[in-house]
Amino acid sequence: MARRFIKRLMPDHQKVRESKAIRLFGSLLHDANLWHLNRRSASGAFAVGLFCAFIPVPFQMLLAAASAIPFRVNLPLSVGLVWVSNPITMPPIFYLCYLVGNAILAEPPQPFAFEASWEWLMHSISTIGPAFLLGCLILGTLSSFIGYIGIRLLWRQSVVKAWRRRNPGSN
Repeated sequence: MARRFIKRLMPDHQKVRESKAIRLFGSLLHDANLWHLNRRSASGAFAVGLFCAFIPVPFQMLLAAASAIPFRVNLPLSVGLVWVSNPITMPPIFYLCYLVGNAILAEPPQPFAFEASWEWLMHSISTIGPAFLLGCLILGTLSSFIGYIGIRLLWRQSVVKAWRRRNPGSN
């Protein structure tokens, strides 16, 4: 059950492998562990993908792929989970990160009005930047941990359920 559910979430591994950005990893992509789906690779991929989703940089998918390779977790799932923070969900996620950072640093919220200018960006980095980055780190770590533990538990539950279905007499 968990395996089928996760397979539906995963992007097609051929499409991921053929992506121009992913091809830059070359022969590192030949590791079979990057493409297998088991409890370890799926839970690790959730941890990597969800953590990278909270990193406020462009090219989060590339960062997730670069992280999946040394951890030897499922690469397509890691890359796909980055889309938790997509253009629709990013503003509320990043605002929540800012609020969490403000709460941890015990700072009052700063007034915020977006301008597409270099001056505004530099000013914002100095005023809201520390709280925002701290919130991103905290929520990224928390979501990574919850995703990792949640998939491990879901996978274990589905294995136990399958064993009980096969042998209904022993509990």
